[in-house]
Amino acid sequence: MRRLVCVSNRISVPRRGVAPGGLAVGVLAALQHTGGIWFGWSGETAARPNPEPEITARGNVRFATIDLDPADFDAYYNGYCNSTLWPLFHYLAARFHHDPRECEAYMRVNAQFARQLLKILNPDDAVWVHDYQLISVGRCLRELGFPGPIGFFLHIPFPHLQVLRMLPNYTELVRDLCQYDQLGFQTEDDLRSFLSCLEVPEGFRLPGSGRVQVRGRSVRLGVYPIGIEVDEVASEARTTIGQESVQRMIASLQGRKLIIGVDRLDYSKGLTQRFAAFEEFLETYPDNRGQVTFLQIAPLSRSDVQAYSEIRQTLEQAAGSLNGRFAEADWTPIRYLNRNFARATLMGFLRAAQVALVTPVRDGMNLVAKEFVAAQDPEDPGVLILSPLAGAARELSGALQVNPYDTRGLARAIEAALQMPLEERRSRHQQMLAAVRRHDIHNWYSRFVLDLTGERLEGVASPAEAPYWPADSGIRARTAAAGAHPWTKVRQ
Repeated sequence: MRRLVCVSNRISVPRRGVAPGGLAVGVLAALQHTGGIWFGWSGETAARPNPEPEITARGNVRFATIDLDPADFDAYYNGYCNSTLWPLFHYLAARFHHDPRECEAYMRVNAQFARQLLKILNPDDAVWVHDYQLISVGRCLRELGFPGPIGFFLHIPFPHLQVLRMLPNYTELVRDLCQYDQLGFQTEDDLRSFLSCLEVPEGFRLPGSGRVQVRGRSVRLGVYPIGIEVDEVASEARTTIGQESVQRMIASLQGRKLIIGVDRLDYSKGLTQRFAAFEEFLETYPDNRGQVTFLQIAPLSRSDVQAYSEIRQTLEQAAGSLNGRFAEADWTPIRYLNRNFARATLMGFLRAAQVALVTPVRDGMNLVAKEFVAAQDPEDPGVLILSPLAGAARELSGALQVNPYDTRGLARAIEAALQMPLEERRSRHQQMLAAVRRHDIHNWYSRFVLDLTGERLEGVASPAEAPYWPADSGIRARTAAAGAHPWTKVRQ
């Protein structure tokens, strides 16, 4: 089959004991199955970056990295990526910031990625670009003459046109997305939002194909919810529940029930709202005082961006205030930890918990929700409380779904989860585990690669379903007149 080349802002070389993020888990799973190259930033900046990618190998995967100019990196990553696109794509307009110079740096870095990538590409390679940092790489590769198939997968939400219009250059980004052969989104809502940015006065898709014609190019669109390695998570959880560090944590609970949250420290994760809801829970249901412990693990991220420093300070103050108000000599209501744990240890923590709080104010998917389901003991499972604003909510209907802004409702959900009968917990868990298995990590990458290359991967079960195309999208889908092609244009 074609060689697969994955491209992301930063690569993640596998390291023992380190818990990779959702993007890294997915890319590694795909490449370890197919072989190929993972190309991205090295994590280093240099005034004079190496003119050639640095290549290392691990098994059947080669890792190709480049350095970035310090000024360009700061404007591109801390600026345009994480102060412009990230808040806008997560519908957090109050945190949105736009600087034309940062936009120019974004385009320069995307062009640099494409130029350096081209040096190691074969003409028949299949290129799979990942996430919002590199939207324009596909267009740059086209301009450089690369003839092979290029796909793009967005790991975060895609905003509706009415929100995206805040971005002065949004039309250019949408046009760049239309330079790919294959576009993948996490949920139907994200696909609908992308379609809202296209004007379709006539028919716009070839019936049954999931394709749109854009300025003479055929672009395939689909929904590919990312998943996890279910059996691996379950095995790790069963094994590490007996690990010394996990057992110490369990012993420290002194028989109390455990509520857990595991999130990267980010304002999109709804942590301030979650802390407020836990405080309301203790106020409203005082019998639980001294009976439950809330463990929130939130490793630091993007510390160079002011908004992330601010939320860290806010959460530290909230945790201190809550504990100062409710703690007893032998009980601390909330344990708030800004540190990383080994992946296996986290799975043990998840298995030990009776309740998981996964309550982002917006999230592309959220794999912690799926990991909690896979990590639980099916005979005595815990309860997942999940925000409907997370992509995972589309699949995990067995969760208690509560709007993260509904402080009182979230407090009630915590009480309901703690009091839920065993049979109901089992029933809800069975539904969610079936959904997690149906859309596991292998289904995710095999479906995308099949649609990008037309080649089915050996050793992977047949994809669970074709890319979803919303039947009730509200956009007309008519067959083009004989001899003509459907077409679209980007809204102005």
